[in-house]
Amino acid sequence: MPDVGLSVVTAVDPAARPDGAHPGPASLTARTPQVPPARLLAELVPPRHFAGESFDTYVPDGAHPSQRAAVDRLRTVARTITDGAGRGGLFRRASRRTAPAVYLDGGFGVGKTHLLASLAHAVGTQDAAFGTFVEYTNLVGALGFLPTVDALAGKKLVCIDEFELDDPGDTVLMSRLLRELADRGVALAATSNTLPESLGEGRFAADDFLREIQALAARFEVLRVDGQDYRHRSVVTDADGLADAEVQRAVVDVPGATLDAFPALLDHLARVHPSRYGALLDGVELVGLTGVAPVPTQDVALRLVVLVDRLYDRDVPVLLGGGGEHDLFSAEMLRGGYRKKYYRALSRLGALAADGAARVTA
Repeated sequence: MPDVGLSVVTAVDPAARPDGAHPGPASLTARTPQVPPARLLAELVPPRHFAGESFDTYVPDGAHPSQRAAVDRLRTVARTITDGAGRGGLFRRASRRTAPAVYLDGGFGVGKTHLLASLAHAVGTQDAAFGTFVEYTNLVGALGFLPTVDALAGKKLVCIDEFELDDPGDTVLMSRLLRELADRGVALAATSNTLPESLGEGRFAADDFLREIQALAARFEVLRVDGQDYRHRSVVTDADGLADAEVQRAVVDVPGATLDAFPALLDHLARVHPSRYGALLDGVELVGLTGVAPVPTQDVALRLVVLVDRLYDRDVPVLLGGGGEHDLFSAEMLRGGYRKKYYRALSRLGALAADGAARVTA
């Protein structure tokens, strides 16, 4: 990644040892990242977890022919884009009718993000922007709508992972953004957020997606990706908490580890724009949290969801003290309009907590 001038202001860490022999774990609450627009744009690439993936590393399930069909079609889409359709620049107007727009429709764990990242890599990450729905809405919040359109219009392809259908205002914003980009000849690709079947959610969301993007619906080609969760993961949404003292001991002397009291971290997130949460995790290899307890309000909960997404993108293990995931989000939150966000966060945090616990016992 090019040098885009990140500046992180870090206060003196109270965990530092007075003898100077070895500093204690850092603190996320001591970091206040200042992230220039160039970095926000440069970070719109497939996350670390999918950095090395391609169409060749996606292994279709022979029992579900739609997986092979999706790979074959996306290879064609990539060639169409790289051959010139959807290219930005002076000739956008001529290509506006031919820029591809595809939507990957499938359940949890069938490899939609893998395929989306493979498409971005096939086009070339210098010519493709890749981010989650939330990352794009945060980008608009940080840069403004028109500057975001202008910045993304220089790309051949914009990929939106986990298009969220639970916030009407953000959905309208994203629909408008995609329409502006499509009108400038930018190719589009999207998935929408889904949940494990065990959580009772419907498997497919194409009808909802097409309804919400309204005027753009006719431009999108829906590619169905059937199948089961290919990793056969046990979805953990109620990870037990460790003793706080165990968390504190586990992070000592671990390079890149951080240690924070959960309530203090939640307060700190309110003072950092969500577009900077990725920078908050620069160099972090393990996150220790003590005193984990139910999140008090929905605005706090939604900020936590964004942080969990950034942790998951970066494969950063987490040690949860206190109550762990138990009652992290209230029953009312889990019944409400943002329930998919919260269940996704619980699933991802549970996976990261399992990784963290494995490090403690190794």
